[in-house]
Amino acid sequence: MSALTYPDQTRFALRDGATCVTVPTGAVLLNPPHNQKLTGLGTTQVQALKTLNQGPCTLDQLMSPSGGREVGELVEQLAEDGWLSVTVRDGGRDLYTIRPFGQPAPRPSTPLPWSATLSKFAVLHRDSDGFVLEHPLAWCDLRIHDPRLLALLDGVGAADANLPIAVKSQFADDLQWCGFLVADADAEDREFTTRSWSAPDLWFHRRSTLGERTITWENFGPTKWAKGQFPQPPARKPNYPGEAIALPVPDLAATRTGDPTLTAVLEDRVSTRAFDDTAPITLDQLAELLYRTARTRGTRPVGEGEELTSRPYPSGGSLYELELYPVVRSVAGLAPGMYHYDSFDHVLRFVAAPDAPAVTRLVKPTSATLADGAEPQVLLVISARAGRMMWTYEQIAYSAILKQVGVLTQTIYLAATAMGLGACAQGFGDTAAFATAAGVDELEECSVGSIIVGSPAAH
Repeated sequence: MSALTYPDQTRFALRDGATCVTVPTGAVLLNPPHNQKLTGLGTTQVQALKTLNQGPCTLDQLMSPSGGREVGELVEQLAEDGWLSVTVRDGGRDLYTIRPFGQPAPRPSTPLPWSATLSKFAVLHRDSDGFVLEHPLAWCDLRIHDPRLLALLDGVGAADANLPIAVKSQFADDLQWCGFLVADADAEDREFTTRSWSAPDLWFHRRSTLGERTITWENFGPTKWAKGQFPQPPARKPNYPGEAIALPVPDLAATRTGDPTLTAVLEDRVSTRAFDDTAPITLDQLAELLYRTARTRGTRPVGEGEELTSRPYPSGGSLYELELYPVVRSVAGLAPGMYHYDSFDHVLRFVAAPDAPAVTRLVKPTSATLADGAEPQVLLVISARAGRMMWTYEQIAYSAILKQVGVLTQTIYLAATAMGLGACAQGFGDTAAFATAAGVDELEECSVGSIIVGSPAAH
């Protein structure tokens, strides 16, 4: 349905973030980094653009008695180019709004059958303004103002919503145009390209990279938070109670000359799945591994309560997000249990007993990784204090966290190889068990990786 054939009550507005600068015979539409020049405009068209700049309005409000056709053509062009949001109304009531953020697709030439249903990738959620329907591959979002429309999301024939048939048909047409509908429930399972992607994976891919939804680096910064609405979480995690276990500091000068070469550790690195429990890893070795891979180093003040520091692994310009929790079964010189590694003070603090139900659940998945279902000497659980990363990176925060986990895991692998230790990263873990064992809120701190370390068994 074109802009001119929407119901008379329909309101048009410049899309979010867009402005229009007018001159007597033209205009420039601005929505950085995009802009579009409009030239050769008539007086009525320029006036219509000025009216759009003031807020939502109907087509009748944009048209003058002498310039209806010209204004209609302009509105059509703006809609086709994705510069207008469209709010469809009925009986003086807002029904839904199409909110473009990219170039609209061409209107489908043929309607979908009544068996049409929502794509498996479509997501309906609430925000502070109500319901929003989104699709990772769509060019727009659709805000639903009238809850009666929710019954129609599984196809216009799926429910008897108390709405005129014309409204139902128009809503279905727009759902198809916006890219939310597929021909039937099995449509996306008949093609490998759509069947092979899960909804969470495709959403993660599109929302953690630059694209039409997020087009510039400025979208990632601490925009509203920087204004003081939400302070950045502190750099240091609060200490667990109990006496800290001081760890020996390795002689890095000696290791610089004594370690094998980078080429050697890269070539010798393997995933170790069998360990020697008759000669387990020692406390000194665990301390050296933690110090060489995860300590906070080189602190110096840079502002109010903050310090510029670094860690042995790259962190994408943001620090203090990742924490390490050694879950110890067999370490010479250290009692079994779950500990937290304080990277600032290079100490361990006790977190939970080794036989605590949550710790047992946390370790259980390692049986699928190790030979003969053995238990690890040490399981290093990597957690992320998500708030710190999200304060900085917002939309791409979780993606950045996982990249950090990858480089930390590789750093542990290489250091362990250089030290003659065995290591084996896990591709899975029990996040709920970690939150319970560590006594944390999963939305504030969550497990994001784990790696087994210990003394390798002789070949």
